[in-house]
Amino acid sequence: MAALPASPWVARFAPLAQPGDALDLACGNGRHTRLLAAQGLQVLALDRNPAALAASAGAGVTTLACDLEADGASWPFEAGRFAVIVVTNYLHRPLFAQIAASLRPDGILIYETFAQGNEIYGKPSNPAFLLAPGELLALAHEGGLQVLAYEDGHVERPHPAQVQRLCAAGPAYRKTEAWLDHIVVRNEP
Repeated sequence: MAALPASPWVARFAPLAQPGDALDLACGNGRHTRLLAAQGLQVLALDRNPAALAASAGAGVTTLACDLEADGASWPFEAGRFAVIVVTNYLHRPLFAQIAASLRPDGILIYETFAQGNEIYGKPSNPAFLLAPGELLALAHEGGLQVLAYEDGHVERPHPAQVQRLCAAGPAYRKTEAWLDHIVVRNEP
């Protein structure tokens, strides 16, 4: 099976990150780890699966095998560390406050995962792994983040799914730096 390309949502907003450390949380085979490292960020790729982490290794990348859902597990990162945190296809609600706290005040959070309604497409179908309407927005607000972009709806690629997507920034991020049209394609005459 071929590796999935980077999510267009992540690729769109990753350039908004300032230089510094990046966290690819639940990184899987590292599709976003590679994208962030290519941007010149120092990436920490975290996943509970050591075999998946092997595919993430490379220049500018540190890997960490860690199961943040295990009994007694604690969040291993200090507040204000990361310039950007990317989370895709993963939801463990108890971590959200720590994720938000680990962003630098000018940091960017890029989050994309499954939402209610996805059960008609297969897995995940357990409500514990599906965001309720507006839930990602509420979590960003509770974390003191500024919402730069948000979507809640159906996608066809890489496979049919119901998703929520969020790009949010820490309280010190200057919204004037959020060039949201930087990848818009224009047809010139």
